Amino acid sequence: MTFPAGTVSGRSKVLTAAPLDDGGYGVVTEETPFHPLDHTWPDQPGDIGFLQVDDIEQRVVDCVTGGMPAGGGGGTAVEDALLVGDEIPARWGDAGWHWLVVHVVERAVPVQAEVELIVNAERRRAFSAGHTACHLMALALNAALASRWRKDAPLTDGLGHPDFDALAIMSSRIVPHGSRDVYRVGGSLQEDGFTAEGLADALPEITAKLNNLLAGWIAVDAPVRIEVPSPELTARRIWQCELPGGTAEIPCGGTHLRRSGELSSITAELELSPEADELVVETKAAEVE
Repeated sequence: MTFPAGTVSGRSKVLTAAPLDDGGYGVVTEETPFHPLDHTWPDQPGDIGFLQVDDIEQRVVDCVTGGMPAGGGGGTAVEDALLVGDEIPARWGDAGWHWLVVHVVERAVPVQAEVELIVNAERRRAFSAGHTACHLMALALNAALASRWRKDAPLTDGLGHPDFDALAIMSSRIVPHGSRDVYRVGGSLQEDGFTAEGLADALPEITAKLNNLLAGWIAVDAPVRIEVPSPELTARRIWQCELPGGTAEIPCGGTHLRRSGELSSITAELELSPEADELVVETKAAEVE
């Protein structure tokens, strides 16, 4: 896989081209620039684009994670062994499985064929901008909520703040140039020391502090990188950003911009659920023109 480095094209050999239950074919190549949807934490959608064999071009309409039992040919063309997404009965990263990037196309592709892989670069960049903005928002949210912890939190982020994002996140969805994140604010989180009382009245002040931090982090043009410990799809990749106060790190399998200054703005809107047990954060980002 080459997508963590921001690659959007490449050439590789087809290992498997298996029919999928919901139509189309799942194509696995030796190497790919395509980012797949992670079925265990489906935050960033899979890439789309094209796969070209000689002069024949096929649309890649989706890209998903796949699994094949380790006894199923070691990643070779064993059609009935390739499973995708929720079909996979094993836990993510199980050593008894090969974990694969599966390109969903409309027609079969010859196994062993050399193919060109071309990602829709404009769409990828929009999601990368949204994902980078999402992580910066999470760190700014941690800082803006730091005073609401009445005791030491079980976890802190790279900037030394209680890691509300990691402790409270329920779901995250990356969209072009933004994200929607849902956090729990009741139950065990309060047992951990978070104070939810008065949160609704404090949201305007918290929002202002959060957005001011985001504006400052854009202004310093902080470097962003993905630490990739090994080439396997299951490798625990880490998003890193060198911000004032320290280097922040967040586990992440997605794609990103290379500097915070590639964004001209990030704004977050916070809303508490009617039951006051969930906090929803809508983040929107704009790129420098």
